[in-house]
Amino acid sequence: MFAPHADDETYGMAGSLLKASEEGIQTHLVVMTDGALGGSKNDLVDVRKKEVLEAARILGIDSVDSWQEPDRGLALSDELVNKIAQKIREVGAVSVFFPGPLEPHPDHRNTALLVWAALQKRSSESISVNAYSYEIGVQNPVNLFIDITAQRSRKERAMTIYASQNDENNYEELVLSLDKGRTFTLPAAVSHAEGFYLYSKEELATSLKEVTHNIIELYF
Repeated sequence: MFAPHADDETYGMAGSLLKASEEGIQTHLVVMTDGALGGSKNDLVDVRKKEVLEAARILGIDSVDSWQEPDRGLALSDELVNKIAQKIREVGAVSVFFPGPLEPHPDHRNTALLVWAALQKRSSESISVNAYSYEIGVQNPVNLFIDITAQRSRKERAMTIYASQNDENNYEELVLSLDKGRTFTLPAAVSHAEGFYLYSKEELATSLKEVTHNIIELYF
């Protein structure tokens, strides 16, 4: 999975990562930026690198790469697209996860665009993978819910690792509210769920902008 910052993987899909670990599925994490603007600590970059490693241990993530692109400065480039495509190739990914296209933070949206371009590059090489977007801070288009009722307490524990971020806002409460809200159409026994959008091969052949517009047009 690709996370814009250290913590997005946990806020966005910790419950699903825990489920994958329980089922013996390998997971790999790439953190795109250095997270230097996410707090006031002088050694924030090092702190966040340590936090993500501890969170990854709790979540059962098999490998973590921190690419250290500038926080709030993540930009589209052929170099990064190729680097992402190479990482997908290197780990033999069957499924790839990236932030939803309606996320407010520019690094979140640019991560989505970069990964999308890399997935299209892989498709041109006749290599197909399952492409999913996940929610971090707001509701995005979704067509899949994963019940994380049994994993909720461990997700909460993983979120506490990010003390450098939780001091900045009540992120834990906000994330759990988002997960709670996603149970609206699910059985009453489901206390929390994470939302995803699984893109079809036909959708991957077009632009992420066009796909997102088409999804929104369905409401009208």
